[in-house]
Amino acid sequence: MAMKSKDLIQQELKQNLADAFKSEDPDAITQAFTNFAETVQQNVLEEYNTYQKTQDSNILAKRGIHQLTSQEEKYYQVFINAATSSNPKQSIADIDVAFPETIIDNILDDITTSHPLLDQITFTNTTILTKMLVNKQGSQLAAWGALNSAITKELEGAIGKIDLTICKLTAYMPISKDMLNVGPTWIDAYVRGTLSEAIALALETAIIDGTGKDEPIGMDRSVADDVTVTGGVYPKKTAKVLTAFDPVSYGAILGQLSKAPNGKTRPITNVLLVVNPSDYFTKIFPATTVRAADGTYSHDVFPFPTTVIQSPAVAANEAVVGIANKYFMGLGSGERGGKIEYSDEFKFLDDERVYLTRMYGNGRALDDNAFILLDISNIEPATLQVSVNNVVKTKEQA
Repeated sequence: MAMKSKDLIQQELKQNLADAFKSEDPDAITQAFTNFAETVQQNVLEEYNTYQKTQDSNILAKRGIHQLTSQEEKYYQVFINAATSSNPKQSIADIDVAFPETIIDNILDDITTSHPLLDQITFTNTTILTKMLVNKQGSQLAAWGALNSAITKELEGAIGKIDLTICKLTAYMPISKDMLNVGPTWIDAYVRGTLSEAIALALETAIIDGTGKDEPIGMDRSVADDVTVTGGVYPKKTAKVLTAFDPVSYGAILGQLSKAPNGKTRPITNVLLVVNPSDYFTKIFPATTVRAADGTYSHDVFPFPTTVIQSPAVAANEAVVGIANKYFMGLGSGERGGKIEYSDEFKFLDDERVYLTRMYGNGRALDDNAFILLDISNIEPATLQVSVNNVVKTKEQA
């Protein structure tokens, strides 16, 4: 029996974690988190040991090791001292310091670099904020004149408030004594490697299909002002049927995105199309691949600039199309979060303990017309249309 590669094992663990997030089972999420984090820890330790022997700087670049700031160095050293003390639980509890904001920035950078969907949306570090005011409409028309009710009405609904502490994401990190001995820079690589991937998987699932109850509101959910929210859950949008990506069919869908919720229109230069990987290859790929006269193929050919993102968070036979920068996601350590805490939820051997940290944030589409849920179950493959004009020649021309 052939051994699985590290990359394949890591990919399976990521998929298990994504499935656990979808299941919303706390025990499944915790177990999947811990299994994933342990492999990250093992990989970091192996790379650390190899680096000690070879001093190969490529290992540092691969792992994302970077020079810590004095504040980051101090934070990790305080944590290491507490974790190796005779009473780590109490010592960790005594650390009343959250991650330095630079660590949060680095985690967000790692997230957007390796996850295309998260790189497309409006991502903000909200560490020092608990609420954020956002402009839901984009740019507003300027109006000269006295401040009166007409102007007030013109701008009404333009500003919205997002509560950033309502959603909490907990990450579990098993840390062995060997890991604690490698020093702050490698601890940082492990913490960032665990948090960035776990957060990214949780966010991607919520950004696409979050219910809004203790999690962000997904792109496929209705956020209209008159929407009925039941028990904190926002209703899923009714999917609009799309059978082809020809200019007329696709244009009719995109035309709906151009309507701002205040009744005005907005220009669009590019749209985001998010689809399940399986549906991409069986539906979107055949529908957007054309063959040139020389026999070569071009794929992802749309009549309008479209960025395609594959995400397992999208349900089969569905897709989401929308304006990427109209989805806002704020994430940070929050008022009480971002601290590494001791966890009693898992019992390991003495040489390995489990710690956890909590991140706070929230996300939603800035208006209901920014994203459209599509039914692509009957999408048609692309066909090359050829038009032949018959010309009747006269005797003189013949």
